[in-house]
Amino acid sequence: MKTTIKKLTVIGLGGVGGYFGFKLAQRYSNPEELQISFVARGETFEIVKKDGLRLLSPEHESPIAHPAAIYEEFTNVPGPDMFLICVKEYDLEKVCLALKDKIKADTVILPLMNGVDIYERIRKVITTGIVLPACVYVASHIKEKGTVEHKGNPGKIVVGNDPKNPDYNAQELVDLMKSAGIDIQYKEDAFPDIWTKFFFIASFGLVSARYNQSIGQINELPELRERATLIMEEIKAIATKKNINIPAEIIANTFQKAATFPYSTPTSLQLDIQAKKENTELELFAGAIMDYGKSLGLPVLESTRIYEEIKAGFIS
Repeated sequence: MKTTIKKLTVIGLGGVGGYFGFKLAQRYSNPEELQISFVARGETFEIVKKDGLRLLSPEHESPIAHPAAIYEEFTNVPGPDMFLICVKEYDLEKVCLALKDKIKADTVILPLMNGVDIYERIRKVITTGIVLPACVYVASHIKEKGTVEHKGNPGKIVVGNDPKNPDYNAQELVDLMKSAGIDIQYKEDAFPDIWTKFFFIASFGLVSARYNQSIGQINELPELRERATLIMEEIKAIATKKNINIPAEIIANTFQKAATFPYSTPTSLQLDIQAKKENTELELFAGAIMDYGKSLGLPVLESTRIYEEIKAGFIS
């Protein structure tokens, strides 16, 4: 299967979509080469439409990029050749339902989101097109509406083949991303990378949210480290049952990774739970583990327990 990407639409201008969307819009300022469009809502839509998208990053001297077009409603988006989906997991189903009728057999969807079940959740709604499993790393966040701030290492994407369309060659996509200065790695199978990241973000996210303790404290305090270990053991059992090729020493590797963060670093789930936000990544982490446990016949007692504690507000 071959496709030619001439129109690319970025959905969501948060930390992830804003960072990668900025790079694409700045590089492809000539829409005849590649037409970059954004989808944003409310005040963000108004600001970016008027003044452009701002990225504060050591990687760019010029902080403003303008897309060829920006839309507030999905119904107004002409069907592009490719969608970059960069939304929170609780908005994913709504986005997929809105896009469903715009997806042709050769439309490419690249979801840049956290979570191990993103591909499956997209495929429940969108059965056609090419969906590329991916893992994304970037330290960026919304500083204010229309402005994204990036610190630390350059953002990175690991992208793999669509299990439903294994013959699709993503090299064209990789080349256009690299031309925009995006660090992207193409692998036949991206699921090991997706699951490896999930070991860290799910276990440390859940324990940090339950106890309001930092990544360094979880690594150091025996009780918290034990709970994180139990969650990782449940994730490992699921990954093994699903034939995901993860390292045997994945749990030790995850704690080593955590030790590279500054001691007082919080997790995003911890911050959202503390702020009592209505929508959080709790379902993305514990919810996914519990769903897999149920469907695969695996006990996930620790993930269920900590999920119920967080839902009940037992934060010490």
